[in-house]
Amino acid sequence: MSRGASAPVSRIGTLLITLGVLVPAVASAVTPNRVYRLHPRDVAQVPTFVQRVEPALVGLRVRVDEGSPSAATLGTQRFASGVIFDARGFVLTVSYVLLDAVSIEARTRDDRVVKARLVGIDFDTGLGVVKLEGDESWPVAPLGQSRDVIQGALTGTVGVDEEGTLVWVTSAVQGIRRFSAYWEYMLDRAFMVAPASPSWGGSAVVDARGAVVGIASLRLGQPPHVNLAIPLEKFLAIKEELITLGRVASRPARPWLGLYTVDEQGGPLIDGFSPVGPAREAALQKGDRIIGVNGVRVRAQAEFYEQLWRARAGDVVALSILRGEVVRIVPVRTVDRHQLFRTTTR
Repeated sequence: MSRGASAPVSRIGTLLITLGVLVPAVASAVTPNRVYRLHPRDVAQVPTFVQRVEPALVGLRVRVDEGSPSAATLGTQRFASGVIFDARGFVLTVSYVLLDAVSIEARTRDDRVVKARLVGIDFDTGLGVVKLEGDESWPVAPLGQSRDVIQGALTGTVGVDEEGTLVWVTSAVQGIRRFSAYWEYMLDRAFMVAPASPSWGGSAVVDARGAVVGIASLRLGQPPHVNLAIPLEKFLAIKEELITLGRVASRPARPWLGLYTVDEQGGPLIDGFSPVGPAREAALQKGDRIIGVNGVRVRAQAEFYEQLWRARAGDVVALSILRGEVVRIVPVRTVDRHQLFRTTTR
């Protein structure tokens, strides 16, 4: 039996609760003393929402060279789930597992190991695409309408673990909100899904019908955790560009500093530096508080990103920082991350 959040199967069959919809048992009887019971072979061991997406799930093993820019922070051996969204073998997953990839192997649900290549990465959404080798027609996950998802909606989170075991959780959308993170990343609309999946990275978040509405990216907070899920609409708008170009060219690349910040009232606090970002070479220190960008006051991490991203990659931005009681202006030349990291194998 696949591992998940369901109860074990008993002789009288599983009480199937597929996202809150109880499958009625056969209750009619010829006599008052006789009760009909489903035979275990007639009862599905997993909910319908899992069955619909499972054939299109793969496990992705990614290898990165030790000298790669992302190796120090993300490691050289990585794993994530992926979802086949195109019958030609294109797979959607989270970008961080693919960054600087030099080899990718996909394990399919029929237990085959297939080589794959890195097609493209979008830093803005945090999503990436790989292509399975071979010209066969691959099973495709049904894609849903993530813009229709509302707070409280019942969902499922479905992925695989490193042993190839199916991992699924019946969940719900706890909240829909803007999300910002310390590594210069922000989504204007993100799903907070609970309970969290024990195998979250790249797992499919599906609606009650089993259609994919998001990709689980992170596990947040303290136990009981929640999963951050990237809504599918973020991907549908850019998928053709990722497939054909390896990146999104229809919008300017966001300027990147390589700063790690803590969101605090009064302005984000610098907590560290990317080993390859331009900020580490600037006159900045851990503990500096960012209070302005190009002369505009910022009081939170989200405001910092909004002002930073008004510039273009390659521009010099002037950071106003508070160090002790002294305000300093520190210029930093931004970069396009696609110039630093391996994001495609074209």
